[in-house]
Amino acid sequence: MRAMSFADAIDDALGQAMADDSRIVVFGEDVHTLRLPLFTRFGERRVRSAPISEAAFLGAAVGAAMSGLRPVVEIMMVDFIAVAVDALLNHAAKLEAFSGDKWRCPLVVRAACGGGYGDGGQHEQSLWGWLAHIPGLTVVVPSNPADAGGLLLSAIEDEGPVVYMEHKLLADYWLDYLGGGSRKTVQFDVPKDGASGPVPDKWKPLPLGKAAVCREGNDITLVSLAVGVHRCMEAAKELERKGISAGVLDLRTVTPLDKDAVCQMVARSGRLLVVDEDYEAFGLSGELAAIVAEAEIKMKYGRVCTEETIPYSRELENEVLPNTKRIVDAALKLM
Repeated sequence: MRAMSFADAIDDALGQAMADDSRIVVFGEDVHTLRLPLFTRFGERRVRSAPISEAAFLGAAVGAAMSGLRPVVEIMMVDFIAVAVDALLNHAAKLEAFSGDKWRCPLVVRAACGGGYGDGGQHEQSLWGWLAHIPGLTVVVPSNPADAGGLLLSAIEDEGPVVYMEHKLLADYWLDYLGGGSRKTVQFDVPKDGASGPVPDKWKPLPLGKAAVCREGNDITLVSLAVGVHRCMEAAKELERKGISAGVLDLRTVTPLDKDAVCQMVARSGRLLVVDEDYEAFGLSGELAAIVAEAEIKMKYGRVCTEETIPYSRELENEVLPNTKRIVDAALKLM
């Protein structure tokens, strides 16, 4: 085992995959700079900078995947995927179904997501529920370095399109960028765990659709992903001081969703609290409630989500996004 940051773990796993498979190519805006070690190692033919036109290079990636390559395309922030969503919604995601399984689109879209640093509603969205709503798309959202590398390998090996999302508060190079220059006074609520940790000496794929139990608990089940997992762990410790045993489940992927793991934990605790940095309405939090209800499991249910457009003001933003205080308050209400 070795220690590695969240961002370095992703690039390290990507480098291992590229060395093993010459079909893997990386392209996106400024990747020569952002992925300099990969560019130095594999050259311009396999690490290609693209113009600032997400629609153009994501559309090109669909064609490249159909032609036999395995593109890893970088959309700097998941918010910008909106200008290229046609390539995912109407082409990549539907290709297998429309062709009767004759065509596949092994494509990874790598995108930063999440807020908590004062950049407003056009740069801090999560959107994994929106993307997971599209049949044919796989959506991966890791919370720690070991999962980040292993899930990336599985995303690359998958035969269909995968959106691989990295929360910016876990990635050190994003924090350096966002906190630099005129933003040196910005305070980040960064989890103590998650930004760095142990990783395997050689990466192995982790199964998609398999949640991880981070903490066992008998009184209430907290379900989340990305930074929300670490917020839940902090909340669980505070609840423990109040005599409440809280379990924490890290979904790791939104699609496929580990329904069995959710139902098993909620059946034991009788209470479900979903912590979701994506929007509340018509999203992941409601889907999880429906899954448990359809399994005929009796429970008390609550959710802590982003309820409206994320404001630019850091103080107002903290009231909108899920945080430890909101999680604890919601858990106590369920008790």
